Parts: sequence; structure tokens; C-alpha cells
Amino acid sequence: MNDDLDALRARIDRTNELLTRMLAEVAKTPSTHAIFVDAGYLYAATGRLVAGTEDRRAFDLDAEGLIEALIDKARQIFADSRLLRVYWYDGARRRIHTAEQQAIAELPDVKVRLGNLNANNQQKGVDSLIRTDLESLARHRAISDAALLGGDEDLVSAVEAAQGYGARVHLWGIEAPEGRNQAEPLLWEVDSQRTLDLEFFKPYVSRRTAAYEAGATRPTREDVRFVGAQIAAKWLSSRGREALVELLPGHPYLPGPVDQDLLVEAEGMLQYSLRGQADLRRALRDGFWEHLQTQY
Repeated sequence: MNDDLDALRARIDRTNELLTRMLAEVAKTPSTHAIFVDAGYLYAATGRLVAGTEDRRAFDLDAEGLIEALIDKARQIFADSRLLRVYWYDGARRRIHTAEQQAIAELPDVKVRLGNLNANNQQKGVDSLIRTDLESLARHRAISDAALLGGDEDLVSAVEAAQGYGARVHLWGIEAPEGRNQAEPLLWEVDSQRTLDLEFFKPYVSRRTAAYEAGATRPTREDVRFVGAQIAAKWLSSRGREALVELLPGHPYLPGPVDQDLLVEAEGMLQYSLRGQADLRRALRDGFWEHLQTQY
């Protein structure tokens, strides 16, 4: 009888030991989040909010700057989590990348997924792409949290699929000048909601005019890179090495306020607008980072 009790206690102790080890391993595994952007919703809602129009041809969107701002926002919200990547969903004729979509696809930590664009410039197949990615990542435990920037009711099934595998889905919306620009059934299904306002998007959207940059000479990438290094030297002089140490772990991303200040100051020095100029914006940040890294 005593032998049976001893054997039972030994099995219980062994089970408790295995559970303790398993919980310790789970505790060491970092949470992971991803950002899912419905570009059709993004362009329409930000265009109406900032430029007063949903027509993409009427305004420029600094996608690179905005993506970095979204990453920075997620870093603040999911403080103990790491970013998997940003998924960018858009439409294109015959699913062939436009020059703008190609530039976005080349950004670090960004994956572009393309649906079709029909004769009426309407996206087709984007919602199903979002569902496939959300469900697959949740099923394989690749993410614990998903930030979804969109508003279409058809995304409800994508949210439900991800939640079914234990992921939490957080809906991000864009401030609407009036009414709502997100479907109520979508709002009901998500785990949390957040609205990004005009001030968040204003630095990344500029309305085109007939005289847009008339007579202005486009600077070279090297010119812009040099300006970025100049601004970095001034930034380091005024902020000091402690601020540099805090900034470096975020490379290659800059916090939103730092990035906006860099853009505004560079445009003033160059006397040229860098809005919508993805290659020049990249050169500006490269110059800024390169100078800081040589000083560390």
C-alpha cells in the first residue's frame, strides 16, 4: 500500500515538475504582434480627413513615414511584444505592382499583398487575403495580437477566424469628419478599438495642386542624405548622448515626433517638399542614422 502511495506521489511530483518547466518556457517566449493595413480604407479615409477627397490622384500619401508611425504606435501599445511585420493590402490591375506599391514592398518589415482592381477601381479579393493571413498566423501561434486598420464588414470573418485560434484582434480606425467609416458588426467583434485622429495623419498626407513644386529642382539622394547627417549632428548636440542611447535600439525606425521634426527641418533646408518622395525620405533617414551611429 505504501509503495503504491509512494509511486503515486512520485508521478505527481514529476507532473508538477514538467508543468513548472513548461510554464517557465512559456513565460520566456515573447509576445508577437503584426499590423494589418487595408490600404483601400486607409487612402479613402485619410484622403477625406486630411485632403477633403477620396480620390488618390488628388493627394500624396507618404506611405513610408506613415508605416513607421504605425509601427511606433504599436510599439507603445504592445510594450512587451515584438513586431512580426506589417501586412499592406491593396489592389492593382492584374495584381501587378505600381511604382508606389513596389516602393512600399521594399521597406523593411513590410509585406505587400495585392488583390485585383476592377474597371471601377474597386478592390477585389483583399478581404480574403487578410482573412487568410490572420487565420494562418493565429493558427501557427506566430502572433498573439493583431492590429487591424480597416473598416469593411467583410473583415468580420477574418477577425473571428483569428480569435478562434486565441489571437486578440485590435481594430484601428481613422477619424471620420462626420459619422462612421467602419462597419458596426466589425466594431462588435474585435477585442479593442482605437481611433487615430487628424493630427496623427496630417504629416503624411498633402493635397496636390496644379502648381505643385513648380520650378523646384529635385535634390539628389546624396544631397538629402547629407542634410540628414547635418540635422543628426544638430540633434545630437542639443539632446546629448543619453537621448542617442535611447534612440539606437529602434533602428531603422524613428519615433514619430523625431521623424516629423526631421522631415520639416529637411524640407526647410532643401526648400523642397519630400512628401510622397519615398526614395528621398529613405535617404534622409539613412543620413540621419549613419551620422548618429558613427558617434556611438
